[in-house]
This record gives sequence, structure tokens and C-alpha cells, in this order.
Amino acid sequence: MKYFYLALSSIILAYIIIVLFTYLYQRKLLYHPSENNYTGDEIQFDYKEVFIEVDKDVKLKSWFLEKDLKKNKTILYFHGNAGDLTNRVHKLNELNKLDVNILIISWRGFSGNPGKPTEKNLYNDARKSVEWLNKAGVTNKNIILYGESLGTGVATELGQNNSFAGIVLESPFTSIADAAKIYYPYLPIDLLIKDRYDSLEKIKNINVPILVMHGKKDNVVPFEMGIKLFENANQPKFSYFSDIDDHMMEFNDQLLNSLKKFLVFNT
Repeated sequence: MKYFYLALSSIILAYIIIVLFTYLYQRKLLYHPSENNYTGDEIQFDYKEVFIEVDKDVKLKSWFLEKDLKKNKTILYFHGNAGDLTNRVHKLNELNKLDVNILIISWRGFSGNPGKPTEKNLYNDARKSVEWLNKAGVTNKNIILYGESLGTGVATELGQNNSFAGIVLESPFTSIADAAKIYYPYLPIDLLIKDRYDSLEKIKNINVPILVMHGKKDNVVPFEMGIKLFENANQPKFSYFSDIDDHMMEFNDQLLNSLKKFLVFNT
């Protein structure tokens, strides 16, 4: 019996250590600025590198693909939780084929930017980027918020009760807590998590056209989360659900056609 209680105590202690480690280092587990899955795609678009001031001593390295600010809508692109701007070259090459301007920002702590990424800070980065576009002459009614993976949580936050032209959610999740429970089913996630990004709760407050895109073979964010968000979104809503895609890596003609139709609807 003595050995049983000793073993039980060791297991409990080990579990407490795991819980404490996860709580203290959870943002290291969520945000991966140094991860690089860049495949060496050649940049096939013209862009201007700009730095958007979001806080004192914090400016975000961003790329601005400007065509015609008065004639075309402008996509404000919020990327995911890993990598820098170069990791999105293959997507930008395809998006640039559309009649849109594109501003893609990199979060604080990413792409060499100072600062630390948190839910609150990313929301601030996004709002300041909208203000930057406003100062450039682009009204909210001509801005389409485009969220990629983690960026969908930011786009959903900004889209609430706001009059943007539309919102695109690529590989969205219902909440970070829901996603974390899949990866860490043995942890009390609801008690531990700091950055929640509760998109399912917020999507009901979005009253502009929305396009949800998700791959059925997504191994990062379950396809069912995209379906659930789409079902809970208000009209008008559109979808692009790929049978073959894993975390929207295939920017093919079908995906671009869905985006084109969405842009036409918002013209």
C-alpha cells in the first residue's frame, strides 16, 4: 500500500507540473513566429513594404499590393499562428490574380516585429491596420477582412457589428479552447487558457457577407469546426468546402472562383 500511495503521489505531482508548464508556456505553444514552411515560391506580384505603427515602438512589417484603391475592394489579410510573410507567397500569387488590392500584415513578434503576440495585442494590430487603410482613403465598406487559421479569430472579432464589405474565413476554428481540447484532452483547458478567440460566440454578431473556406482533410483545424461556424453565420453566407484540401494549402481554380463570386456579390 505504501508503494501504491508513493506511485499515486508521483503521478499527481507529474500532472501538476504538466498543468503548470502548459499554463506558463501556453503562448509558446500557440504562437510560432519562427516556424518556416516556405517552399521557395517566386514572388509574382508587385508590392510595397510598409510599416504600420500599432503601439509605441511597435511597427508591423506589411506588404501592400495596390492596384486601384477607388475602383477595387481591398483585402486585409490576417495570417495564421506560424511563419512570416514569405510563408504566404504561394497564396498571394493567386490572390493577386483577382481585381483587389491586398494589405497583408505580420503580427507583433512575427517577421522581425517587436512585441509579444496575445489575443488582445493581435486585435489591436488588426484595428490599427484598418485605421491605416482608412487614412489611405479606403473606407470600411471597401475592406474585406480575410482571416487565415488563427487570423479567422481576429477577423471575427473585428467583424462584429461593423460595416466591412465582407469577411473571408479560411480554415476557421470555433474557439482556441475547443481546438486545444483536441490536442490536450487530459488538461483542464477551460481553466488554463488565456487567449480564447471565441469565434462561434461572435459570429452571430456579424451582419455582412461571409465566406467560409475549409478542407475536409484538414489535420490542423477539424473540418467540423468550419461547418459549425458556417451553420451559425448569418445570411448572406457562402462556402467553399474542398474534398481534398488539408488546411487550405491548395489555392486552385475552384477556390479562386469562389472568391471571385464572393467579390462580385460585394461589388
